[in-house]
Amino acid sequence: MYIEPFGLERWFAKYEHEADIMLAESGVRSLDASRFELNPGKLGYVIPTNGDPDFRAEVGERYERSADEVLFTCGTQEANFLAFLALMDENPVGGDAAYRSRSASSGTSREPHAVVVTPTYQALHAVPDALGNVTRVWLEPPDWKLNVDAVADAIRPETSVVVLNNPNNPTGRYHPTEKVEALYDLAADAGAYLLCDEVYRLLAEEPIDPVASMGEYGISTTSLTKAYGLAGLRFGWLAGSEAVVERAWQWKDYTTISPSKIGQHVARQALGEQENAILQENRELAETHRERVREFVVEYDLTWCDPVGVNGFVSVPDGFAGSEEFCRAVAEEESVVLAPGELFGYDDYFRIGFGLPSDELEGGLARVGDCIERHR
Repeated sequence: MYIEPFGLERWFAKYEHEADIMLAESGVRSLDASRFELNPGKLGYVIPTNGDPDFRAEVGERYERSADEVLFTCGTQEANFLAFLALMDENPVGGDAAYRSRSASSGTSREPHAVVVTPTYQALHAVPDALGNVTRVWLEPPDWKLNVDAVADAIRPETSVVVLNNPNNPTGRYHPTEKVEALYDLAADAGAYLLCDEVYRLLAEEPIDPVASMGEYGISTTSLTKAYGLAGLRFGWLAGSEAVVERAWQWKDYTTISPSKIGQHVARQALGEQENAILQENRELAETHRERVREFVVEYDLTWCDPVGVNGFVSVPDGFAGSEEFCRAVAEEESVVLAPGELFGYDDYFRIGFGLPSDELEGGLARVGDCIERHR
């Protein structure tokens, strides 16, 4: 199996460690551990290894799902990875593929296929591409609106999953309920699943319903990393049909085995009595910082689609050949890391993250502005 190198992570590996300011981080600034009780008892595996049943039941209620329709994972990355293995691997663990067809009318096996709405986080198209093949449906600037008809045209008889990231990374576009429901209907009619990575959903003031609550063919993946500011917990989950969750759990036996014991312990608190306060704090920070970046965009005659979440996809300033040249100049001249849009398939844009602490945001924007002025 071949999987393409993760361009964004390689870019960060090159520049992030030595930089003064990380202005491409895609989540909210990290919460301090002191606001949680941190003693989970003995540091063994979580038993059962798919997560505490009572806690899974509580999470499942958010999707009108049972405990057996939720799998706890090490972040959203693992949740997505396991979901793709469950849906697309030609020889699933245990050999039982009864919940999805793998044969054409002639009786011959077809390569599994995914339809992925892009631009998006690279793992959401690179992993399914490594397992089968992918048709990418591109959002078009400047509005990045979802074209449901284009997704319909991309679906094939062998399509096993349609993939959406909502709100979208990197653009911040939040696709409305009616379009997401239309995608769900398209997938369900084709006997495929709609997988939605929803890590930024709860940063919206009025979040739409999660995809896993839309019906049998809906799968939601998320974590406490982005909206909650708890990236270090490495705690996430997959919610969907019991057949898919069971298959994903069997694959998890070969990845991380169980979720983090400390992660689950703190997650109970973050999703319990502290949840409303955490989300309100983070929504307020996101809105304040969004307004500040909006001012920056206007000041330097740039453009973006006003985002939901803490990422914006901003046009590259004049004076630079493309996003990589611009982001390299900012990194090497100003010690500030931005993410080139070329890594997402759009070289005229760069991704900026504004969920970091306010003083770092102000310092980072000032340095980026200095770089733009220098190259005019």
